[in-house]
Amino acid sequence: MNSNFDIIIVGGGAAGFFTAINIVEKNPKLKVAILERGKTVLEKVRISGGGRCNVTHACFVPNDLVKNYPRGEKELRGPFHQFCSGDTIEWFERHGVELKIEDDGRMFPTTDSSQTIIDCFLYAVNKLKIEVLTGQSVQSLFKGEDYWKVDTNHETFSCQKLILTTGSNPKIWEMLQNIGHTIVPPVPSLFTFNIKDSRIAALMGVSAFAKVKVKGSKLEAAGPLLITHWGMSGPGILRLSAWGARELFEKNYQFVLEVNWLNEVTFEEAVDTLKELKQEHAKKTVSKKSPFELPNRLWESLVLAAGIDTSTALGETKETKWADLTKKQLMDLANQLTNGQFQVNGKSTFKEEFVTAGGIDLKEINFKTMESKRHQNLFFAGEIVNIDAITGGFNFQNAWTSGFIVAQSIT
Repeated sequence: MNSNFDIIIVGGGAAGFFTAINIVEKNPKLKVAILERGKTVLEKVRISGGGRCNVTHACFVPNDLVKNYPRGEKELRGPFHQFCSGDTIEWFERHGVELKIEDDGRMFPTTDSSQTIIDCFLYAVNKLKIEVLTGQSVQSLFKGEDYWKVDTNHETFSCQKLILTTGSNPKIWEMLQNIGHTIVPPVPSLFTFNIKDSRIAALMGVSAFAKVKVKGSKLEAAGPLLITHWGMSGPGILRLSAWGARELFEKNYQFVLEVNWLNEVTFEEAVDTLKELKQEHAKKTVSKKSPFELPNRLWESLVLAAGIDTSTALGETKETKWADLTKKQLMDLANQLTNGQFQVNGKSTFKEEFVTAGGIDLKEINFKTMESKRHQNLFFAGEIVNIDAITGGFNFQNAWTSGFIVAQSIT
């Protein structure tokens, strides 16, 4: 086999395939190969979005889209003006894949199957005669005067231009460090919080729109919060974990989480509302029905946590009525609602969507071309660089955009 190529792409994932396809569509004369260390390609695409593949997000304004990237917000503004979510939809439609928008803005193939995206890519590389070589684990990279040499566990390849799309691969990062690149050490992002607390112990599956804050820091987020058997998850928690990836790592994932179950409602506003309820519903039991937009089970648990009796004994109800609420109970309840303190002890990975914050230092990349500032004819796409996003299709959008820009600048 001839191991000389015009372009070699290391990494057979979403960014690698998208980059290769766009390069050869623009210049069919180029000889391009994708090297993948595993036995199969596009594995992360297969499992993403619960097997449905969350392709992108229906956020079409670059300046709004960048706000979903804890790392890379400033750097991606220019690239998103070149290739944004709308361009992604158009690209996939042109390649026979129709996408649909869900209520929360996430976009999936209408088939609800990641296999649709995989088939689209495999068909394209086959048609464009792009060589896909699996089981090729890169052992070293060498920069010649006007070429790159790539040694794998099986053979040696050479190319004029090298593109790395290897995601969070420590071995490749180490090779890049050896040739002068700075690597920002990786830490987990997008994780859920482990919390053991009697207030939520029996509430698995209960969800509420809440504001969450890491006590003693500026880290805060808002969004749906889901109570799970190990603690707390949901978009609000994941957003906080992404923005706080480094800080929470430094805290060893031991911290106090402040939860405002009423989102924007302040303690003072909650006190006023509870006082009004005490007047209006004097004869009704406090725990019976949530007066706020909260699930009843959560409301009842917070009422109990505020020292308000919710029990029944011998057929005789002992449940506290609104009229009987003491001032202290009312204040405690307002506090539970707007400033619940929960001790976090550790984290759990969110589904299969393992995302890391870290990678090639953004200052060492030209974002007009995605080329290395350290080495000519070395390009990057996807999560190999220090860019990551919250959940919702944004990490894939970074892969498509960076891959498209590499293809534009390389041919």
